[in-house]
This record gives sequence, C-alpha cells and structure tokens, in this order.
Amino acid sequence: MPGILICDDEKDIVNALKIYLSDPDYTLYEAFNGKEALEAMEAHEIHLVLLDIMMPVMDGISAMARIRETSNVPIILLTAKSQDQDKVLGLDVGADDYITKPFNPLEVKARVRSQLRRYLKLGGGSTGQEIYRNGGIELNDRTKEVFLDGDRVQLTPKEYDILKLLISSPDRVFSPKEIYRAVWKEKPFGTDNTVAVHIRHLREKLEIDPAEPRCIKVIFGQGYKMEGERRK
Repeated sequence: MPGILICDDEKDIVNALKIYLSDPDYTLYEAFNGKEALEAMEAHEIHLVLLDIMMPVMDGISAMARIRETSNVPIILLTAKSQDQDKVLGLDVGADDYITKPFNPLEVKARVRSQLRRYLKLGGGSTGQEIYRNGGIELNDRTKEVFLDGDRVQLTPKEYDILKLLISSPDRVFSPKEIYRAVWKEKPFGTDNTVAVHIRHLREKLEIDPAEPRCIKVIFGQGYKMEGERRK
C-alpha cells in the first residue's frame, strides 16, 4: 500500500489534501515543516511526497535536497502562483512535478496517480538494472546473489543492501549516516560503528586483501564509496 506524505505548514491545506486523497489503497502521513517531513521519511515507508515550499523551521527546498540524498521517491511541490522562481529551483533540485494553490481536487488526484504509477512500475524507485559489476564483484538483484570472480559469496541481508547501495552509484561517497538511513530505514543516531562493522565484513568477503581494498574504499572524514570500473 503506497505511503503518501503531505507536508504543509497550514493545517487546513493538509486536511484538505487528506480528504482529496482519501483512498483505502493509500496510507497518508502528515508533517507541518521540512524537519518533520524528514522525520516522517525516516519513520515510515513513503512512496510519494507532497511538499510545500514556504514553511518555518525548514523550507521545502532544503527538505527536498536532504530527501534526494537517499531517496528518489516522487516529490510534488505545493506552490503559490507567485512562486515561479521557486518552482524552477525546485525542479532543478529534484522535484518531479508541482501543483499550484488553490488546488483542483481532480488535478491533485491525477498527478498523484501518475507519479505513483511511474514510480511503482519501476519497482519502487529502482533503476530497472538487475546486474551490477565492479572489478571482480557482480551483484544480481533479481536472484539476490553476489559473485566474486565467478564464485558465489554469501552475504547477510544488510551486507547485501550496503553493497547494492555502493555498487549502484560508483565513485559516490556515502556518509555512515546516509548508509544507515538507506539500509536500516531508521534515524541515524550513533550509527557510525554499526556501518563500519558491516563494511569490514563486506571487505573480508569481497576483497583479496581487506587491508588494501581494491573496490570498497574509505574516504576519511567523509564515508565510503565503491571504486573501480563499472561494466554493464
């Protein structure tokens, strides 16, 4: 059941959108500023976000930039007619669409259905790619198998998810908090050691010499990345 997060600092607007989107097939969540939206993203499985731009504590553009660090869920901006510049900025930062206030209920429903259909058709935001290769490592996301130089390697579910995150974005550096948020789906408080332990186990299973890793690299003070040529 798709989870939809509605975030606006005006409670009347949130309540109206909840009425428009009232559907037994949706689970609706609410937030009233960008900070609360980020907390809701961490606490619940969200498949689409309706996000106001102008809000106290944290505005919608800042919240969206944070969401895009770990998630590609559809984001529809809620904008006023006078916010044309903000609309452009929002689309540049990562918004998928926008709806102008005052809302047309039919338009809201149609845009939400369209974005959800596209997102879920791609497998909940996956890229559609099933095979990832980097150096001698191969990850088959259809069979959930991992191979090292042709030999199957047994990983725990968390090790698999971390490897998929890294290998699907080669050369991108992920902080421990980003990894924890993406894999554990929980608030990343005091999690650096947990991530470090799992990275060490991955290295022991996938690196010829874990002390001199060829693929899974530590970028000191920043996080971890998968390095090496990525072949399709």
